[in-house]
Amino acid sequence: MATRLRQRLLSAAALTAAGALLITGCAESQRDSGGSAGGSGSNGDAAQVDGSFIFAASSDPKTLDPAFASDGESFRVSRQIFEGLVGTEPGTADPAPLLAESWESSEDGLTHTFKLKEGVTFHDGEPFNGEAVCANFDRWYNFTGIQQAETVSYYYGKLFRGFADDPENAVYESCEANGDAEATVTLAQPFAGFIASLSLPAFAMQSPKALEEYKADEMGGSAESPQMSEYARAHPTGTGPYKFDSWSVGEDIKLSAYEDYWGEGGDVTDITFRVIDDPVARRQALEAGDIDGYDLVAPADTQALSDAGFNVVARDPFTILYLGLNQQQEELKDVKVRQAIAHAIDKEALIGQTLPEGTEPATQFIPKSVNGFSEDVTKYEYDPEKAKQLLAEAGYADGFTIDFNYPTGVSRPYMPTPEQVFSNLSNQLSQVGIQVEAKPAKWSPDYLNQVQGTADHGLHLLGWTGDYNDTDNFVGVFFGQEKPEFGFDNPELFSALEEARGVPTLEEQTPMYEEINKQISDFVPAIPLAHPAPSLAFDERVASYPASPVNDEVFTEIDLTE
Repeated sequence: MATRLRQRLLSAAALTAAGALLITGCAESQRDSGGSAGGSGSNGDAAQVDGSFIFAASSDPKTLDPAFASDGESFRVSRQIFEGLVGTEPGTADPAPLLAESWESSEDGLTHTFKLKEGVTFHDGEPFNGEAVCANFDRWYNFTGIQQAETVSYYYGKLFRGFADDPENAVYESCEANGDAEATVTLAQPFAGFIASLSLPAFAMQSPKALEEYKADEMGGSAESPQMSEYARAHPTGTGPYKFDSWSVGEDIKLSAYEDYWGEGGDVTDITFRVIDDPVARRQALEAGDIDGYDLVAPADTQALSDAGFNVVARDPFTILYLGLNQQQEELKDVKVRQAIAHAIDKEALIGQTLPEGTEPATQFIPKSVNGFSEDVTKYEYDPEKAKQLLAEAGYADGFTIDFNYPTGVSRPYMPTPEQVFSNLSNQLSQVGIQVEAKPAKWSPDYLNQVQGTADHGLHLLGWTGDYNDTDNFVGVFFGQEKPEFGFDNPELFSALEEARGVPTLEEQTPMYEEINKQISDFVPAIPLAHPAPSLAFDERVASYPASPVNDEVFTEIDLTE
């Protein structure tokens, strides 16, 4: 890589001229044709390029068992090793066939039959078939004890609602293998987001033999501090294009191409995920030629990196940054105060001064691409005088002072610069008479525990990166039940969200979610601020990268030029 750095310096003038180019990522999936990993990518013979690829991770993964993961760094690694029945259309959040070539769902939304891709093997040589599919579904359903904790099997618990010891609440009922190439999953209650949810790495297919051999379900510790199994530390076994080689905690994870992969390989044959927790250090490592790329580029760095000849790749926004309002605080109980705060915020100024290029202002808690987005929601235009009027009507003509909680030492796709966002919003609120007491806290566990688990907070910054294309994955997560974060009880809203989640078809769901989004906008439980567009940065040898709004990025689809 030092050689590439020298070449960059020698051709600085040419790179500067091309530096403004922002590459968008490969739109053509390479998973749907045969071949072996390590075969030629779109640039020809893979042997002509250096197939070793180093990506800077912001942290170690939580676990190598995706069923027990919920964090981005775990999922980034998982997507190379594992595959699910369902993937996503390249460059979108929409579901697409992967290990399942097709599927049929019953009209009542309870029965889903998957036609499986044949000739696929797990990395231990075991066949992928209908029995393997059912073994995975039954494994999730039969989690017990600590495995059921939200800190462990977060996605299964949230989406499938119950386990074998709680069948009355469980969404899943059973799975039947109809031979090697077909499996039927039966649900106990409709879940319109079921197919889309299977694109999550948490529901990837894992080798039943390896799960048993390496005691994947033998966990220690507590729900607050679970201890990984032998499987989750050193033996993750999927069907993906890369197999696991090693994990040096705090340093790196190494993967290499799986020679018997069913799909087409690419230019990248060996991956190192190097842990660099400091964002400045990640940029410096790229500039020094020590890594090939990294995620969550600071907004202030994107233009400078582009001008220096690096390839900066923007993801389409599939995020939401919001200002949370805790209604346990006396002032925030009044909807007129919440409306006043909404009118006091200049979202365009906030975006222009603190968030990445490509960020879109938010009028509601889902991006436009998600089912149920409504153009008819109440929109709170920037209007300081209207804000002052509403405050006076609520009895706060002289304003008030309230705590403003925000995180430090963190960069998230929806919130790359929390300190700057806090400063910007604080200044805007002060213009209408609302003064804030700054309450910074370290992101994890302090900030999250305080904001999500206690009533001891006021205004606060949080957000969400969508996991898959389903409205419930946004508004249901936020407002589907009473939560300490927002401090309100709204049975009408809770009931509407529960009803919409269980409707079996999108056609029936759409008007229901449109009405729910109007209801949320009028109620103002929080203020949607923006849909930030996170960016990645790469060495110039990376000609294209498969940027995905839901981070479904498999490294066989990276094109290298040297």
